[in-house]
Amino acid sequence: MAMPEAPATSREPSPYPPWAEKPSPVARLGKGAVLIVLGFLMLFPFVYVIAVSFSSYKDVVGGGLILFPTHPTTEAYRAIFKGGIVTHALWVSVGLTLIGTAVNMLMTVTMAYGLSRPGMPGSRAVLAIVLVTLLFTAGIIPNYLLVKNLGLINSYGSLVLPEAINAFNLVILRQFFMSLPPELLESARLDGASDLWVLLRIILPLSKPVLAVVALFYGVAHWNDFFAATLYLNDANKWPIQLVLRQYVLQGSALTSAVNLDPNQPAPPTQTIQMAVVVIATVPILIVYPFLQRYFTRGVLTGAIKG
Repeated sequence: MAMPEAPATSREPSPYPPWAEKPSPVARLGKGAVLIVLGFLMLFPFVYVIAVSFSSYKDVVGGGLILFPTHPTTEAYRAIFKGGIVTHALWVSVGLTLIGTAVNMLMTVTMAYGLSRPGMPGSRAVLAIVLVTLLFTAGIIPNYLLVKNLGLINSYGSLVLPEAINAFNLVILRQFFMSLPPELLESARLDGASDLWVLLRIILPLSKPVLAVVALFYGVAHWNDFFAATLYLNDANKWPIQLVLRQYVLQGSALTSAVNLDPNQPAPPTQTIQMAVVVIATVPILIVYPFLQRYFTRGVLTGAIKG
């Protein structure tokens, strides 16, 4: 006589790993409160800067903390864009970021591909030199003398060529290229593909996540760099937006040359113009980041761990 089967019980999979206990309601409430406080602390400076940049003279003259301007106005932005200096510096930064990132990616990708191929003559020695630069770097004076002897003073090449290859990004790309299946590359070579064809048609399409992350690293570095422009650019007409931001906001230089004020209307407060310059210098890179953010974790971890 067959024994009756026990009724099957459906058990939903736990969202927690086997070694983790289900948090208590108090623990979850505490974590939520901490995240809310951290989120507020991070968003507060952005909200304050944006609110002040849209504030009118009536809002600023009274003093105090401004989070929501009572009399919002765009007069500070209109004065800045009419002046021309900030607008020109903004386009300079956009051009430096695009061209500089393109040069960085070209140099880094080609060098990383060469170092990732087994049997490449001299690859170990070149890789050792690259790794040494992660520990020891030249100082300000040697770098300045190098740029001067190359004839790059007061040119945009001084902001791009000395930092054409970053050793950290090179190591990430090399490790990712080494993690790709060697059988795939060998089959392409058996079909008569050259190294350039393999790089363009096989390696790069499979490397989109790590390429996006490295391009983001280079782009943010170019956009935020002001120190190199301070050293090498003597002509104020060639300044990028970050150097203009430092000149007019941090050092407190007169803003009359950077804005175009309407004589028929009262001038915007200096504080609102300064905050407007901060917003103009910050917003472009914040717009680009969300489009690359989904590649960030996957690209860095894959390039740094595999291989």
